[in-house]
Amino acid sequence: MIKNLARIFGALSLALVPLLSSPAAHAAAPVAEVTTLADAVGLVQVTDEDRTGYTRTKFKHWNSGDDAGDGCNTRAEVLIAEAVVAPTVESGCKLTGGTWVSYYDGQEVTSAGSLDIDHMVPLAEAWDSGASSWTAARREAYANDQGADVSLVAVTARSNRQKSDQDPADWMPPSPEAQCRYVGEWVATKLRWDLTADERELEALKVYAEGPCEDTIVRYIPVV
Repeated sequence: MIKNLARIFGALSLALVPLLSSPAAHAAAPVAEVTTLADAVGLVQVTDEDRTGYTRTKFKHWNSGDDAGDGCNTRAEVLIAEAVVAPTVESGCKLTGGTWVSYYDGQEVTSAGSLDIDHMVPLAEAWDSGASSWTAARREAYANDQGADVSLVAVTARSNRQKSDQDPADWMPPSPEAQCRYVGEWVATKLRWDLTADERELEALKVYAEGPCEDTIVRYIPVV
């Protein structure tokens, strides 16, 4: 619920920043790019993919998260942020109680241990699409990215493992209601991190952008 509200009011918040912030603060704030899905897809560069040299260990995760002093790692911080009913945070950042909704399959989950934190664009796909040339620090930043609410998502372990490292040419959320959101968030993540797409992936994205998801809006802040 918290995450969904953030999406709904994101554009409004951007409009209000100049009114509520000092000129200096506004100048320093990152500016989000907002565009249609079709235009966003057109911004993704097309290249062949290459998985040579990939291992998950080249993307350090989970690290100490956005708040190094809270005793929680990135996984736990995402779970806390995405809960529709907040869990109790006990010593050592043990989470008890709480409720989540896995938007890939529409399942309600009441145990944090039953959830995976999915990288919207999987680590292997990111490697194929440009991350192989990044520094270790940038790959760690990607793997723990909480700077965009679409980069990491709490979903059922089953749906995450069905997805594995596949792109939208080979896997989409089983819930039809989730598919336009998913495509928009996939493209937003690719643009945020300046990742490329291969031809099959791009054609699959175009099918959604020019058809059932033509009204989807993509919002992203590029990582420098």
